Amino acid sequence: MTPAASRDLRSKAFEIKFVVDRDHGQRIREAGRRVLSPDPWGSGPASDEYQATTVYFDTDEFDVYLRRGSFRRAKYRIRRYGQNNVVFLERKLRTADVLSKRRTCLEISELRRLQAALDSKWPGLWFHERLLMRRLAPRCQMSYSRTARVGTTDCGPIRLTLDDDLFAGVAGGARFEDADRTSILSDKTIVEMKFTATMPAAFKRLVEQFALEPVRVSKYRLGIEATHSVAPSQVDRDSFLQETSPDPAFTNETR
Repeated sequence: MTPAASRDLRSKAFEIKFVVDRDHGQRIREAGRRVLSPDPWGSGPASDEYQATTVYFDTDEFDVYLRRGSFRRAKYRIRRYGQNNVVFLERKLRTADVLSKRRTCLEISELRRLQAALDSKWPGLWFHERLLMRRLAPRCQMSYSRTARVGTTDCGPIRLTLDDDLFAGVAGGARFEDADRTSILSDKTIVEMKFTATMPAAFKRLVEQFALEPVRVSKYRLGIEATHSVAPSQVDRDSFLQETSPDPAFTNETR
């Protein structure tokens, strides 16, 4: 049975990312804990930790990874937290440096419907239709350990996350499994700051205190690079491994 909370959720936010070494990341984590509250769904000693696993979709030609045409703006994925029996069907859409997300909550057993005929009454219909329309299939499974802190400002909610222990494997289908996995950025932490308007003072202080420089980094792109062979001459790369220039979303006004 689908959970009662199963509905489409949409939010818009600015998202800025940084990649730092693990020690640096731990200091940022401790500073964030002093000024922000723990994620309501977190656990661990500080009630702000959880494991996330995501199955990403792409075409046979890797149009999403190669950022071809309209495929460059949206990622389709299924996300699971810990060993929960609830999963989220998600579309992450970026336009004009603004991030929006559509997600639907389902019981994990309902993922089998992605292989069945379309059901007009199923809450995941929108996701199913787009997979078919855009010829998307499971390509990569990513997992990582996340620390999440949250807060509120006059302009809306804010969120700080730190991701460690990234692993990638080839997705065997629209399901979660313990497949062969490759470690990614084992000595690094990915820091993300999300906010709905101008950068809040708490984030500005963290940026200044730790001399953070934004980069474009995509966990999906890193995962594909670790698990699939895509001709380098075709790749319009923007992963951390190649990107050295600042993220254009991080303007002087944001600073």
